Amino acid sequence: MSTIEGFLRRRIETNGITLSVQEAGEGPALILLHGYPQNGMCWSRVAPAFAERFHVIIPDLRGYGHSDAPEDDAGHDTYSKRTMARDIAGLMDALHLPRAHVLGHDRGARVAYRLAFDMPERVERLGIVEILPTADYWRNWDANMGMAAYHWTFLAQPAPLPEKMIGADPVFYIDWTLRSWTKEKTLHVFPEEALASYHAQAREPERIAAMCADYRAGATIDRALDEADRAAGRKIAAPLHFLWAETGFPSRTGKPAALWRDWAVEVTDTSCACGHFAMEEAPHDVIRAFLPFFMA
Repeated sequence: MSTIEGFLRRRIETNGITLSVQEAGEGPALILLHGYPQNGMCWSRVAPAFAERFHVIIPDLRGYGHSDAPEDDAGHDTYSKRTMARDIAGLMDALHLPRAHVLGHDRGARVAYRLAFDMPERVERLGIVEILPTADYWRNWDANMGMAAYHWTFLAQPAPLPEKMIGADPVFYIDWTLRSWTKEKTLHVFPEEALASYHAQAREPERIAAMCADYRAGATIDRALDEADRAAGRKIAAPLHFLWAETGFPSRTGKPAALWRDWAVEVTDTSCACGHFAMEEAPHDVIRAFLPFFMA
């Protein structure tokens, strides 16, 4: 089982499931949440630097890595970001943490901001890497976004269509996805041990099903939750720092930081010259963006 150097891994029960969690460091709590099609190993190039100042906690989200992968339900609540945020709140309870800083990338960032909306008392400061709110992605959908982010609609198709197609050659599909979202269109930016862990989870049919369920929730219940917050005029209370990649998905909207300012009271942002996987493509930029932010 792959583990980030200097970190210890254990299993923690929360919200009716068990999460695989890596931990290291002392100080204020900082929770790092990964995205698709990765797991907690995506933080391997930045987590040790954060652990010099913080108690760093890195769960594999439900369905990913070594965490439980429950079957989806008809309404996709099982993999909604509200349910996944409750996983993280339960993890905090198990670790006796009333509050924590939270930094999320990709799907993990969607869990992070849902936690900040639903349980604002639990989030001290919020870091977002390379996403815009789910509702805004759908509202800004056009032909260019459809071609670049085709997986949003592909993975959300009814089971078992995407599961069967990916399952025919899962490692090829994961490598295609990872490579195509990097700036240099290469797998060389991914640490060998991390890439092996992405391949391993892709070989497990229940994890492919979980990833698809994650996106089915994104097309349905997650979108509805965002729209309800928008309609009610709610905003994220925690200070929010947004890191976006110059060749990533949010940049395609032409106004990535401006969109976040509609969703949070206090927003700052920086950009980096990389593709979607900033922690692995530009780890020093991630550290420079968020270490001072969480230490403020």
